[in-house]
Amino acid sequence: MRLFPRFCAIAAGLAIAACTPKPEGPPPPAPPMIVVPQGPIAANPLDRDLPSYLRLPGLADGATPVRVGIILPFTSTSAPTRALAASMLKAAELAMFAAGNRNMLLMAADEGNGGAKAAEAAEQLLAQGAEVIVGPLFGASVSAVAPIARDRAVPVLAFSTEKNVAGNGAYLLSFLPQNEVRRVVSYAAANGHHQFAALAPQTAYGDVTQEAFRDSVAAVHGTVVGVERFAPNAAAVAAPASAVAKSGADAVLIAQGGVILRAIAPTLSLDGATRDKVKLLGTGLWDDDKAIARESSLQGSWYAAPAPNADAEFVDKYRAAFGSAPAQIASLAYDAVSLVALLSQGTPYHRFTAAALADPNGFAGVNGIFRFNNDGTSERGLAVLEMTPAGPVVVSPAPTTFQGKNS
Repeated sequence: MRLFPRFCAIAAGLAIAACTPKPEGPPPPAPPMIVVPQGPIAANPLDRDLPSYLRLPGLADGATPVRVGIILPFTSTSAPTRALAASMLKAAELAMFAAGNRNMLLMAADEGNGGAKAAEAAEQLLAQGAEVIVGPLFGASVSAVAPIARDRAVPVLAFSTEKNVAGNGAYLLSFLPQNEVRRVVSYAAANGHHQFAALAPQTAYGDVTQEAFRDSVAAVHGTVVGVERFAPNAAAVAAPASAVAKSGADAVLIAQGGVILRAIAPTLSLDGATRDKVKLLGTGLWDDDKAIARESSLQGSWYAAPAPNADAEFVDKYRAAFGSAPAQIASLAYDAVSLVALLSQGTPYHRFTAAALADPNGFAGVNGIFRFNNDGTSERGLAVLEMTPAGPVVVSPAPTTFQGKNS
């Protein structure tokens, strides 16, 4: 079985009847225009192999390795960040091994604490002949790396969740909250909810989810009846929650997890937004805290996240190879290198094109299907889960194809 299968396009056959009389009538509508994404214009593209580039020992004469650069914060001043970088590199190595392509060469460089250090890493990898760059992790690093890579026509598959750094050759493979908000709002609307309110923290994450919430409600022709922001601590949620409870909403998005979520939910219930009247909605943050399933006021609530245990096979492989569990987002590095391996059969220095990366049929990853939009952001196939006393239960499965997605 080939790992990481690419989804096949569904093509319609065209029959031509040259000698068959045609009934009179209006001409058929013109076929839809297919827009093929164009890559950014590079001033100094890497378009061929050079003797100065890093090579694999024993590579046959005339063969060109698939040079893959990876930029991660290996020397970050934060110990947890260093541990995450090490886990992501291991996941990338695991994907390269699983792909079975002996011509792949993974070249690592240090992001440090981001910014200028990441730019130096990009210059180093490009001097070694990298055709594609996996990473970096931080938004500031993506902003520093992207223009350098763009000048050489080298795409960047980054892990930042900052939407504004995507585009012009930079693609975000991360879990974007916009996808989670869109999915759960769409599901709520399909199940009879039309009056929406939201509670979002006064943080960058809250800014993103608030914007996504308004866009998602507009997309389903719902009505936003209230949006309240709160300082990110449990003591600051009472007044905003009370205001939302009195807004007349029949669905409330809470863009928060953990202790603060467990403070908000009972406050809403005490102020009249009980679970028999108002459906509470959440993001992937809810999936990070198994303790919230014990909160009675959250029973029956919905949130969007990858299908449960979708990453079980990856976790087992990683544990078998390295003797420990992977970091939570290490699967993104596995997906990135698996995608590179999938596209590596093309002509060297011409295979990782914008058209190939933005294939509308998408790709299968550890946590489900995903595809890149033309603006460099990613769309993911997510499940909707319902909180129950026994834990989250899937009420709307994650789609397995982008052809006819379920809502």
